[in-house]
Amino acid sequence: MSRPKVVPLRPPVADGDDEAEALRRQVRALEDQLRRARAAAGGRPGPLVAAARLVQELRSGLSWEKAARFWSDVYFSYHSEDVDEFGYDARFAETLMPLFEFLYAVWWRVEAQGIEHLPGDGAGLIVANHSGVLPYDGLMISLAVRHEHPARRTCRMLALDMFALLPFLAPLLSRSGAVRANPDNAVRLLRKGELVGVFPEGVKGVGKPFKDRYRLARFGRGGFVRIALRTGAPIIPCAVVGAEEIHPMVGQANWMGKPLGLPYFPITPTFPLLGPLGLVPLPSKWSIEFADPVRLDEYGPESADDPILVNRISEDVRSTVQRMIDGRLARRRSVWFG
Repeated sequence: MSRPKVVPLRPPVADGDDEAEALRRQVRALEDQLRRARAAAGGRPGPLVAAARLVQELRSGLSWEKAARFWSDVYFSYHSEDVDEFGYDARFAETLMPLFEFLYAVWWRVEAQGIEHLPGDGAGLIVANHSGVLPYDGLMISLAVRHEHPARRTCRMLALDMFALLPFLAPLLSRSGAVRANPDNAVRLLRKGELVGVFPEGVKGVGKPFKDRYRLARFGRGGFVRIALRTGAPIIPCAVVGAEEIHPMVGQANWMGKPLGLPYFPITPTFPLLGPLGLVPLPSKWSIEFADPVRLDEYGPESADDPILVNRISEDVRSTVQRMIDGRLARRRSVWFG
């Protein structure tokens, strides 16, 4: 007579794992199954379908449950249920992509050069000049990499705190793929083999007056060089020309910016004179150029603690970006037509 089969009341817990960890693994497995089932069924309905369903259901009366289900369907029609550790939402980014591509291809008519200098895979640190009052240049660099590079790579731009922490702008940046500018964040991304973009000028670059346009500020204390040395990632100098003219800053009203937590409050020919319309960027002609990578293979991670080496590499990269900008300006015939 065979022995009866014993069915455990709960799954066995692996050695070294507690019950809470086993439960978390089960929850993740169930969530994966749910995502696959939703994908196979075509995902959540779009906003128009959700509105049509609500109208149908209103025949039997409105309830909080129906209103909540409608709002959930509308929200997740342009948001993913899963985001990465930095808040990147692929569906949200795709929803905004037509607007971004209009700015790239039609409004600023961006020309990207030297895209072949970007690695086809693996880590790379793009170091660019910063300008334009608002961080459009980071967005355009990301689009240039995405659309012009043969591998269609994604570039994660590091956003300054003044942008990454603003209540109305921070969610837009993080969900679109930007990451708060922090050495630890940059190292984590590079060690995952991603392309990362950084603006070493910081606030000094994006908030410079129009009379100082295209004159690079100091590249901080060489933090980007330390990041590259610690991760072994090549540095790719990048020059952006055209962004200085989209919001020509002729003055600052810092007494208005400080209560809002802003390092400066820009005054341009159109803002704040025209109100919200003054935030519309001018349609200058843009160019984005990538230079040969600066490889640091000959140095080890311990070289990041050598301030003389770090400053020398930082100044070399800064000089390269400045020469690229000057060369492009010398060839430019018009701010609006290139």
